[in-house]
Amino acid sequence: MSAIDTYKIWSTDPYFDETTRNELLAIADDSKEIEDRFYKDLEFGTGGLRGILGAGTNRMNVYTVAKASAGLAQYIIDQGEEAMKRGVVICHDSRHFSPEFSKIAAQTFAAYGIKVRLTDELRPVPMCSFSVRYYNAYAGVMVTASHNPPKYNGYKVYGEDGGQVTEEAAAAILANIGKFSDVRTIKTSDFDQDISSGIIERFGPELDIAYVDMLKKLVVDEEVIKRQADMSIVYTPLHGSGNKPVRRILKAVGFNNVHVVPEQELPDGAFPTVKTPNPEDPAALTMGIELAKKVNASLVFGTDPDSDRLGIAARCEENGEVTYKCFTGNQVGLMLLDYILDSKKTLGTLEDNSFACTTIVSTKLCKAVCDAYGVELQETLTGFKYIGERIKIDDEFGDKHFQFGFEESYGYLSGTDVRDKDAVVAAMLVCGMAAQSFDKGETLFDRLNRIYSKYGYGFEQAVSFTREGKEGLDKIRNGMASMRAELEACKTAEDAANLIGGPKPVAVRDYQAGVRYDFSNGEVTTSALTLPKSNVLLYELGGDKGLDWACARPSGTEPKLKIYFGVYDSDEATAKDRLESVKTQMSEFVENKLG
Repeated sequence: MSAIDTYKIWSTDPYFDETTRNELLAIADDSKEIEDRFYKDLEFGTGGLRGILGAGTNRMNVYTVAKASAGLAQYIIDQGEEAMKRGVVICHDSRHFSPEFSKIAAQTFAAYGIKVRLTDELRPVPMCSFSVRYYNAYAGVMVTASHNPPKYNGYKVYGEDGGQVTEEAAAAILANIGKFSDVRTIKTSDFDQDISSGIIERFGPELDIAYVDMLKKLVVDEEVIKRQADMSIVYTPLHGSGNKPVRRILKAVGFNNVHVVPEQELPDGAFPTVKTPNPEDPAALTMGIELAKKVNASLVFGTDPDSDRLGIAARCEENGEVTYKCFTGNQVGLMLLDYILDSKKTLGTLEDNSFACTTIVSTKLCKAVCDAYGVELQETLTGFKYIGERIKIDDEFGDKHFQFGFEESYGYLSGTDVRDKDAVVAAMLVCGMAAQSFDKGETLFDRLNRIYSKYGYGFEQAVSFTREGKEGLDKIRNGMASMRAELEACKTAEDAANLIGGPKPVAVRDYQAGVRYDFSNGEVTTSALTLPKSNVLLYELGGDKGLDWACARPSGTEPKLKIYFGVYDSDEATAKDRLESVKTQMSEFVENKLG
């Protein structure tokens, strides 16, 4: 069926609510907008759905949510009666229509005979992951669009281990979704009757207690927290779901001087006080820093709407003046890794056969830190689902012990009862790390510089190229295809000099083809890659320590092509200069490819 034919059904059939029909009738003369809303179904991948709110098959609305839920319901039915009884847990954050999407998902599952546990108020991603395991559910659904702008929402699916669904499960769910070509055939039930019958059950306080009890076991150094209990801390939930759980755990472990930014405390899907509710953007912490100056706080941190990402700033002095500076996700991850391993080694609590995880686009200094403590470092593809898989394979079902995992995009995890990035545990760990530094008479910047002095200086950055709509998607796809074609055309090592218009790569990893091209010996040699296939090109650039790199990959959740860079040197200034050079050259190269 064509986009216009589907549009006519959605805009005229009384099955669709009046608001939906009116929204669509208002664009009757805009063929481009109709095409964008209906040229495809909103794509369901391993992370579920994410898209712009609005009417249409390529938008987030109650009908596309019901369709995704029907596909997941059929997948659970196919697993048998026991899976249906174990059912689904559903959580949501503060975004527009998150409660409504949660409710229609619950009604859809119930209509297909699947037990539902539905949160009684907004709760973050890590608590959704935790709740799957806590209730022994077969699956979980988190309604969120993470750190995206207000016009987005999403639908994230978890498997029975609490991790994001596997690619195999996602493919099966997608196939089931495809069977519901007409959303008017999807069953939903009466919510009040479902509550009365018990097939839909509300949950809340008991999970909060269990989650806090679990987190308290992950405290690294209790004694130092006791000595620094009055450390002044500023926290901003950025209008999201972290407010209650973050404050709850900080109080539980002993921090009693926490100030919350009042203007950003309460949930609000419009996120009115920030340009974007993303703690990766230093501007998101502006109000927190202003409050920190008033209360003489040592530490400022913020969490995104679904509280799976955390950004921090710390107090420092420059030329005799007090100021606050932000850390990158890589810097925080590196410091937390060193903090956990060093503290546990000192306290005698670091188990043998331990491992940590990070991603191929995160700082390469992690390897040196892990080596110093005899801990294995595992690199995964971008996406916390891969870190969750390593926990399942090597800790839950193996003989290794997971210590810490992080990705450069401000996501961190300690412990094994949550299988996604967790800004609540990260908040607890960052405050504990800051307390330890202050106890030693150092700032967090002193701690970071101490790590750099020991392992070398490393600086990483990322640049995003946004291309929205169908045309934008085509540009991103064609840009990656062009870069890959040029790589495949390399016949000699000299050809590699022109691959990115900048430094000549020592080697290039094409994760989609599963091949590494090596140019280091004057000829082109190839070898197989062991990680799963993914649309990623990683350029190994050598450098002072042989660790420099650049990477191109389309975002899995936003209409962006993302370019990452990392440069490492024994000299700080040299590393920074080289980073800027690589960034400029690679950005110009990619910009030309996208057009």
